[in-house]
Amino acid sequence: MSESEQIRVTRTVAASPEQVFAVLADPRQHVELDSSSMLRGLVDGATLGGVGDQFVIDMNNDILGDYQIRNTVVAYEKDRTIGWAPSLYPEGGYADKLGGMKPGGHTYTYELEPAEAGQTAVTQVYDWSGVKDSQFKGFFPMLNEEQLGASIDKIGHAAG
Repeated sequence: MSESEQIRVTRTVAASPEQVFAVLADPRQHVELDSSSMLRGLVDGATLGGVGDQFVIDMNNDILGDYQIRNTVVAYEKDRTIGWAPSLYPEGGYADKLGGMKPGGHTYTYELEPAEAGQTAVTQVYDWSGVKDSQFKGFFPMLNEEQLGASIDKIGHAAG
């Protein structure tokens, strides 16, 4: 993986790792944590309990308009790490807009480290090194460091 295929942002928030993890593991809260303005609402999903769990989110962007993403948990260590890989839902359902492009291969992971006085160092890792389709890879990064940092700030506010 190349550093140019990943953005890592760390911020310290005024909440314990347990509080931060509880927010991240609850897909019902993800729209409020969004700094991209693409998430619209939870369609299906419950509190995440391990690798393989899934949740579906309504989304919107300039390319697809309204669409859905199914997120599959790919990293899970309670109160320490949680991450998911988004994929279009239903798979192949947007061929009229994407042609032969095959989206997928990127992940969002949060690493939590206890900090002083009940605080947590939250590192968000936005990684697109697994994207195989060269046309889709041309859209990355879709988010920047400022947006990732703003999301961490929102997570801290929700958890605190």
